[in-house]
Amino acid sequence: MPSRRDLLVGVSAFAVASAASSALAGGAKPPESKPAGDKPPESKPPAAGPFTLAPLPWGDADLAPVISQNTVSFHYGKHHQGYVNKLNELYVGNESLGSTPEAIATAAYGKADKAPLYNNAAQAWNHAFYWNSMKKNGGAVPTTGKLADAIKAGFGDAEGLKKAFKETALGQFGSGWAWLVNNGGKLSMVKTANADSPLWTGAGTPLLVIDVWEHAYYLDYQNKRSDYVAAWLDKLVNWDFAEKNFG
Repeated sequence: MPSRRDLLVGVSAFAVASAASSALAGGAKPPESKPAGDKPPESKPPAAGPFTLAPLPWGDADLAPVISQNTVSFHYGKHHQGYVNKLNELYVGNESLGSTPEAIATAAYGKADKAPLYNNAAQAWNHAFYWNSMKKNGGAVPTTGKLADAIKAGFGDAEGLKKAFKETALGQFGSGWAWLVNNGGKLSMVKTANADSPLWTGAGTPLLVIDVWEHAYYLDYQNKRSDYVAAWLDKLVNWDFAEKNFG
């Protein structure tokens, strides 16, 4: 099972880069929602600061037709960029909390006076994890190896896993996330609201996540979250990323 630092390096390296931390690196090729307790992120030029939005790990049209290029453009280019911009603004005076989005979110979690900082750091990290939870022509659940054995033990088979994943994603009322997590080799599903993640709430080590905020799917599926989740599970899940996180 990877350490928290291993997981941080594996995710942050793809989606949020920090000049202040050697743990963060670049990724691959570039292209109305409200973070709880804060104003909506705005689409504007990147704010000056230590955090930058690194490129997506795939081309912005590679997930179509499951997730359109138009959705990626808004979700990545406006929402995710907005969280990173706001994080840079709010980071001034809070440098002691850490030098990565994960460290900042962990330190600020549960502190009412740090809620805006927490929301934007957490959402920057969550979105990083979400992008890497997907790939072009994904979806095939592993049938051999340690992760496959854990899936069988936890869910019976691939269909049992997909059923649990879908129920968790649809059971999250309002904005949030559905995570596949590892606790000492045992897999389970966790749902979180708004900007929360099991990584800092202590619910387990994330292996995969699906974003169920409406901005993740509304342009393509309107109110049909169920269709989005089913297509995501069947055609986009990056099980290579999950296996790497499982260790």
